[in-house]
Amino acid sequence: MPGRGPAGSRITASTPVVAVSVLVSLLAVGAAQADVYKYRDAQGVVHLTNVPQQSADEPYTLWRKSEATKPKGWQDGYRVMPRLDRDRYAEPVNRFAGLYGVDPTLVRAVIHAESAFRPDAVSPKGAGGLMQLMPATAARFDVGDRFDPEDNIAGGVAYLALLLDLFQGDRELAVAAYNAGEGAVKRYGGIPPFDETRTYVKRVMQLQAAYAEAG
Repeated sequence: MPGRGPAGSRITASTPVVAVSVLVSLLAVGAAQADVYKYRDAQGVVHLTNVPQQSADEPYTLWRKSEATKPKGWQDGYRVMPRLDRDRYAEPVNRFAGLYGVDPTLVRAVIHAESAFRPDAVSPKGAGGLMQLMPATAARFDVGDRFDPEDNIAGGVAYLALLLDLFQGDRELAVAAYNAGEGAVKRYGGIPPFDETRTYVKRVMQLQAAYAEAG
């Protein structure tokens, strides 16, 4: 089985059933933070890569979403709690929003959409707390306890601030990245074509506008 290095790697195999299990192990080491694409050539050889060329000769299709870019099992908080909540966690929201230069109405909208203000909320993918931080995101922003409201808000707002800076203040792209990962937004050059992510962006923007209007 020929293969090359982890980043930007392409690995092929001529025994498809064995190839899948072996290649998953190989790609888990080198491309765990990337989507994996597959194409089968005329000889029946399966090619897997995290950098598809998408040429006429190599028509790659998405085979496996990475944990870093797949949507995290978001559940629409607005369906749980249709009304606005301007009071709960107002102090830490305003404090961390001011510290990181993020509009507090955007923070409140994300909390509303993500967890409906439930600090014990857990998504099917394992995101937890008010702003639904994945364990890796919590570690990235030094969050000690994802289910502690203050810790969670601190980490979530820091992440929003990073995303807003990364996407030059574009709120829709930052919110899309909050749901699906910044890598997915970069890869697709905009809001990724995931139904969950598109619905999430629309919901957060609606909520943000409503909180801003409510004052």
